[in-house]
Amino acid sequence: MAANMATKPAPFPVTAIPLPPASSAPGLWEKISSWASENKVVVYTLATVTVVATGAGIYYISTADGKRPAPSETAASSTTGKKKRKNQKKKKDAAAKEAGGEKGGKKAEVEEENDGLPEVTEESVAALGEQERKDLASKLKVAGNSAYQSKNYARAISLYTQALLCKQDPVFYSNRAACYNATSEWDKVIADTTAAISLDPMYVKALNRRGHAYERSGQHSDALLDYTASCIIDHFSNETAANAVERLLQVIARERAAEMMKDKKRRLPSPTFVSNYLQSFRAKPPPQGLEDGVELDAASGLYQLQKGIAEMGRRTAESYAEAGEAFDRAVEIGGLGEHEAFAYNMRGTFRYLKGENTDALNDLTKAVELKPELTQSFIKRASMYLEEEGDQAKAIADFEKAISTDAADPDIYYHRAQLHFILGEFTDAAKDYQKSIDLDRDFIFSHIQLGVTQYKMGSVASSFATFRRCIKNFERAPEVYNYYGELLLDQQKYEEAIAKFDTAVELEKATKPMCMNVLPLINKALALFQWQSKDAVAEAQKLCESALIIDPECDIAVATMAQLLLQQSKVTEALKYFERAAELSRTENEVINALSYAEATRTQLTIQQRYPNLAPNFASSGFGGA
Repeated sequence: MAANMATKPAPFPVTAIPLPPASSAPGLWEKISSWASENKVVVYTLATVTVVATGAGIYYISTADGKRPAPSETAASSTTGKKKRKNQKKKKDAAAKEAGGEKGGKKAEVEEENDGLPEVTEESVAALGEQERKDLASKLKVAGNSAYQSKNYARAISLYTQALLCKQDPVFYSNRAACYNATSEWDKVIADTTAAISLDPMYVKALNRRGHAYERSGQHSDALLDYTASCIIDHFSNETAANAVERLLQVIARERAAEMMKDKKRRLPSPTFVSNYLQSFRAKPPPQGLEDGVELDAASGLYQLQKGIAEMGRRTAESYAEAGEAFDRAVEIGGLGEHEAFAYNMRGTFRYLKGENTDALNDLTKAVELKPELTQSFIKRASMYLEEEGDQAKAIADFEKAISTDAADPDIYYHRAQLHFILGEFTDAAKDYQKSIDLDRDFIFSHIQLGVTQYKMGSVASSFATFRRCIKNFERAPEVYNYYGELLLDQQKYEEAIAKFDTAVELEKATKPMCMNVLPLINKALALFQWQSKDAVAEAQKLCESALIIDPECDIAVATMAQLLLQQSKVTEALKYFERAAELSRTENEVINALSYAEATRTQLTIQQRYPNLAPNFASSGFGGA
């Protein structure tokens, strides 16, 4: 997480929209995600049977044992049955009589084809004995394979259809589906693979073929289920289907996110999130004339500005909501005089926090036009350019404009350092953090982020030395202990990390009892789990529950709870938490991320219900955390 929280409440923090949080090593979401990749938990259900491409289509044809036929076997099969039968009527009568045929000894019709195989009908099959049917079915399958490889799909389909008259074999259905796959007849692929799976529910190749057809026909949830089932049956062994699962999770999540965002009510995120952002700039007193105690007309826009400032200082969910509404009203009422730019700045800040990025960007642009010397507007807009448009050039240009306006403003360098950090430009980030420190040594987060950047650069000793100095100079600041603990955790120094998180929790309680930051609690939960795994799941869960009591809308706490529940195989409960995380997300990309977790969890739950006999596969792979 970004080191962007103020050490103590100030009369009025002139807020900024910082760049997306610069992460420690690793950040909370990284840790949560890493559980999935390391333990093969449900976030991405990995691996399945290899899908082999041919010139004719996506898949090779199966033989009886599921392997591709050898060239010699295929060649030999093409000469089978080349001799013509003489006296055809006589042989028909004999076959019918031998099979107990009716209608005066009428024999099954057997027509000769160019490849030497008889034309099979229901009537002719009825005249054959069981072994004769099996033998004929095998010959028809081999001929079908040969026709498929020659791209004679119509003939291959006919041969597999005749083979099915002789024997209801899942391989024949799957092979015929491969022909339909080559001709992009997805409904027929689905029908044939479904028939194959009904005969053999564990038939991996058929599951993959049907998954492919479902995906091509836009039935993404069904495709995901099939690919995931094949992954589990095949013990998570193949990358191709794993990629299909990842791809489908993203597709489904994006589809759901687009629908969710249409009706999503824009609201502020959790107080933890808002506080982190609002205190990423150094605290400053309110603008002149808006101080607490100055009497203003309750119907004026200036009064609303004053109210918004006061509400921000309370730092609760309700007060932040009140502040945002007050800044909206201030701009609507107008009559703000010299404070008009400040009002647009603040309204833009809260619009951004609610995920209304386009409107926020417009407000910040208006603030820049009205009062360029309010450098925070440039800095906020720079972060918006980066997040909303991905435009690094515009972001950098705004930082340069801010510096040209006030080169002695330490906030400019701190936030430009955040941009460098996010882009992985750690050397430039370190220079800007140090510049910010040189201009103002009292802002704790420049020190913290410098230490984190040194760690990212591989200078562990320098990083830890920076944090030890921070503890000496800011010994009552919980943030120092929290972020130092993250680095210790990344070094697998579990006991030391947990001790730092405990100190951070106690200092949070002592210094900010009404607006405690819950990140140290979540970090401790993660540390306990990483250190002691199953033995610590219950305790880690209690820590997350405590965090959610303090801040019910903390998305990180919600997501961590979901993962801890997965580790205990409480899949239904975990799904509820992932869905909740999606509801709490601000932006569409955040919603997509949360929904991909939710969709993977839902898929696991469905497969567990559909394939109860796969329980050993779940356990042996670590899928679901059992």
